[in-house]
Amino acid sequence: QMADPFLYNTGERSHYGCLGHEVQIEYLKAYVCRPSFFTDKAVIVVHDVFGWRFPDIRYIVDLMASHGYITICPDFFKGTEPWTSTDHWVDFPDWMKNHDPTKVDKEADVVLKYLKEQCGAKKIGIVGFSWGGMAVHHLMLKNPQLTAGVSLYGIVRDSEERYSLLNPTFFIFGEKDHTISLDQIFLLEDKLKQYCKVPYKIKVYPGQVHGFAQLKPEDMKPEDKPYIEEARRDMIDWIKMFV
Repeated sequence: QMADPFLYNTGERSHYGCLGHEVQIEYLKAYVCRPSFFTDKAVIVVHDVFGWRFPDIRYIVDLMASHGYITICPDFFKGTEPWTSTDHWVDFPDWMKNHDPTKVDKEADVVLKYLKEQCGAKKIGIVGFSWGGMAVHHLMLKNPQLTAGVSLYGIVRDSEERYSLLNPTFFIFGEKDHTISLDQIFLLEDKLKQYCKVPYKIKVYPGQVHGFAQLKPEDMKPEDKPYIEEARRDMIDWIKMFV
C-alpha cells in the first residue's frame, strides 16, 4: 500500500468562487481568466492529478490573471476522470499509465494556437504543479514557443535528455516532499550545470510537503503560509522576468 503522497487534505477544502469562465478549444475544454486590460502575454497553467476543475488550480489561474496575463488551464486529461481523494493509491500506477505527463504535446499545441490566434498572445509562459510540473519539464525540453516555465514539484526522471532546456525554467520543491528526494534535486542541479544553456533556477522551500504551493489562503497552516506565499511570489517573478 503506497502512502498518500499528498499530505494536505484534499477532501476538506473551502469553496472557491471562480473569476474566469470555461471555453471549448477544438477537442479540449479549458478554464480561462483574463486581466481587466488588454495584454499580449499569456500563461498556461497545467493542473495536477486532481484535474482542471480542482478549486486550488482555478485559484492559481485567477492569481496569474490578476498579475496581467491571459491565463488558461486546459483539461490535459481530455475529458477522462481525474484522480480523486477517495481513489486507492494501489491503483495509482495504472491510472498514471493512462495519464502520461510527457504526452501533452498535442494539447499544448492546440492551446498555443488558440492563445496566438484567438487571444493575440505574443509571449506565452507555462506553470505546472506535480503532474503538471512533470508536463512543464517535458514541454520546456520540446517546445520552443514557451518563453519560460515554472515546474512545481514535478520532474521528468528517467531520461538522459532531460537537461537541455530550450528556455528559462524554474524548479520549485518542498524539502519534505517524499515523492521527490533531495538526492534527485541535487542530481538535477548538477546535470543542469553541465548541460543547460539557458537560465534556470532550483529552489527548495523548508519544511514543505508535496503540493504545498497551490493552497488557497484560507486552507494554509500559519507555519507554512510564509513559504507558500514566497513560492508563489517566486513563480510570478520568474514569469514576469521572461514573459
